Amino acid sequence: MQQQAQPGLETEMGPRPDHGEETYVGHGRLAGRRALITGGESGIGRAVAIAFARERADVAIASLPEEHEDAEKTVSLIRDAGVRSASFSGDVRDEAFAERIVADTVAEFGGIDILVLNAAYQRNRNSLADLETAEFDRVFRTNLYGMLFSARAAMPHLGAGSAIIVTASIQAFDPSPGLVDYAMTKAAQVAFVRAMAQDLGPRGIRINAVAPGPIWTPLIPATDFDEEKLTTFGSDTPLGRAGQPAELAGMYVYLASDEASYVSGGVFPVTGGRAL
Repeated sequence: MQQQAQPGLETEMGPRPDHGEETYVGHGRLAGRRALITGGESGIGRAVAIAFARERADVAIASLPEEHEDAEKTVSLIRDAGVRSASFSGDVRDEAFAERIVADTVAEFGGIDILVLNAAYQRNRNSLADLETAEFDRVFRTNLYGMLFSARAAMPHLGAGSAIIVTASIQAFDPSPGLVDYAMTKAAQVAFVRAMAQDLGPRGIRINAVAPGPIWTPLIPATDFDEEKLTTFGSDTPLGRAGQPAELAGMYVYLASDEASYVSGGVFPVTGGRAL
């Protein structure tokens, strides 16, 4: 395991995460659906993209320009499933970009049925006194503003049966001092999901959140944890290990599918046994 600069890249990780490349088998549960995944180039986003594609959904991803190589690999995996793909490069902190990716998805696929708001940024903080305002802004603009921009832009295009899924975190419920600003945004995401479930329900649009625990993604070696934290990452869970991105994909598929037709406003833990 090793430290990385932000943004973390899957191509530089060791050991490499499992996104389900060799294991996920689809059953057509999302056939005909059209999805956009922010932060879709690697980690949880890539695992969800693979699963959605193998469930027969067309999949667009959005990622940072620095993540181009990871994004290209994800696009290749989507295309290998025999569905349409699209990739948009930019930063969801930019309101115009976060809105445009929705319009571009609609233009590419003729509509949008599933919006996965997964883009995220975090850094380990030694203390509140060391938390620079610019860093605080980056966390909030990535995790909250970007989420809001894309969700708001999607509203006119979503119809009955559509689904929004937000990647929240166990940090929303069990915050670590070193991730205080990140945890604050994740708690706000939970409030957003619960409020929007009431607002969107009459239109037949469902919104839910997945709350991962410690998952081995490029975000982790780029968080500035010390070597001991990286080496023992996830060992404090009842299952005694970190989760792999592939182990979350099924939850996103369920929440996007008709199997979850009466599920909205929920927060679903995938935490290795840690309680929310």
